[in-house]
Amino acid sequence: MKSVQYFSKEYLERCGSMRPEQILQFLEDFRNLHSHDKSQRTTLISIKVPENLLNAFRAKAKVTGIPYQTQIKRLMEEWMR
Repeated sequence: MKSVQYFSKEYLERCGSMRPEQILQFLEDFRNLHSHDKSQRTTLISIKVPENLLNAFRAKAKVTGIPYQTQIKRLMEEWMR
């Protein structure tokens, strides 16, 4: 069963003001995000994170059995949905 997605009035108004090239870029980004192609290129990033936050995140990831970088990617994908 597919879930139903509801959109707020504000979201629909914002989407209504998008230019065609913005819509195309959004659709391409969405397609890439949901592509299950494992050969998709990855990019190395550098980010400053407070040491205590990173240590706590790593510890929690270890307890759950999920590599912490995998969990970061999952959180990023979830946020994009």
